[in-house]
Amino acid sequence: MEGFTALYIFMLAAFTGYEVISRVPVILHTPLMSGSNFIHGVVLIGAMVALGHADPDEPLQLVIGFFAVLLGAANAAGGYVVTERMLGMFKTGNVKKEGGAQ
Repeated sequence: MEGFTALYIFMLAAFTGYEVISRVPVILHTPLMSGSNFIHGVVLIGAMVALGHADPDEPLQLVIGFFAVLLGAANAAGGYVVTERMLGMFKTGNVKKEGGAQ
């Protein structure tokens, strides 16, 4: 019964998250992205703790934990890259000089 409860909570969270994010105005995406990067960092720490508590005799637990850490790290790093690019669009005086090396 515990597995079905976890699956139900996951599906409910995914649906709720989609509904909330889809109604956010475009102007608020940059601040929300910064906040979500913090949450992704917390998720990454949780995945590392779960991997640390995985049973060494159960390779499936280790594989799932490894992929959780890998995907969590990629998600957090990618979020920061996207946020930096979005903030770069708002900078003024960002004109590239043409010519040779300086």
